[in-house]
Amino acid sequence: MKFLLIEDNRDLASAIISRMRLDGHVIDHAEKLSDAAAFVETGEYDLILLDIMLPDGDGRDFLQQHRASDLDTPVIVLTARSQVSDRIGSLDLGADDYVTKPFDHAELEARCRAVLRRKSGNSKTTVEIGGVVFDPVAGHLTVGGEAVTMRNRELRLLELFLNAPGQIFPKTKLADRLFSYDEDVSENAIEVYIARLRKHLSASNLRIITLRGLGYRLDRDE
Repeated sequence: MKFLLIEDNRDLASAIISRMRLDGHVIDHAEKLSDAAAFVETGEYDLILLDIMLPDGDGRDFLQQHRASDLDTPVIVLTARSQVSDRIGSLDLGADDYVTKPFDHAELEARCRAVLRRKSGNSKTTVEIGGVVFDPVAGHLTVGGEAVTMRNRELRLLELFLNAPGQIFPKTKLADRLFSYDEDVSENAIEVYIARLRKHLSASNLRIITLRGLGYRLDRDE
């Protein structure tokens, strides 16, 4: 998954980023609302973690504008305000959940998983298709009944394809979803990950097809 963290406390942001990356997530970080707006305009995110008090404004204004733009990216508000009225106000503006500071990082991770499950309309996280059983939350994968060990980025690439079988993914989109804004990515890197994923799926009925000039697509053998 790819997250956008909007938080001006660098120590807290660094801790959140480290934890999320350990789980294999890609995360971009904005310290100001203006930077966050630029990220949202140019990138695609599965989840936004939003602080309220920021150097150039109130995070709730960003949230309100985000929803007014008909963007449905889930938003979890990070707030030091513990009053019920503040929490209700954030939910009324369109937040999907909130976490009160200080918080345990395990709780934040759990709330992220819960929000993403609700967004997908599925309380079950496991995907089963073509001889593949994949739990993206736990990072568990079996192919043809055999457990397969994969690196985090390979797991996130597989998750992208399994969530949209039949959809064409250009290399540029795969790079955007697998790497953060400040990482230098070559097309060759995407090809390497695709080759690894094909090898992992060789015992299944799933195939990653190359469409020259267009990108890649996950197909299922009949």
